[in-house]
Amino acid sequence: MIISIVVSLVIGAVCGWLITSLMNMDSSNIVFNCGLGIVGSIVGGFLAGIIGFSANSLLAEVILSVIGGCAVVWAYHKFTGK
Repeated sequence: MIISIVVSLVIGAVCGWLITSLMNMDSSNIVFNCGLGIVGSIVGGFLAGIIGFSANSLLAEVILSVIGGCAVVWAYHKFTGK
């Protein structure tokens, strides 16, 4: 249980870097980018649960994290105007 949470947090943090590359964001603020990745991982898992999908592999978890992270970055830009 705790191991899977730690793995999800690490995957989310790494996906934060990937998201900044995909969304053409400033990559200088590592803490902010990792935070976006972690929040994106949570959002991706939540959205997948709503539609009945579960991440049973590492690749599926990375894909869900990136999709959720892109959704979080889009919402961040939409509501802050940055």
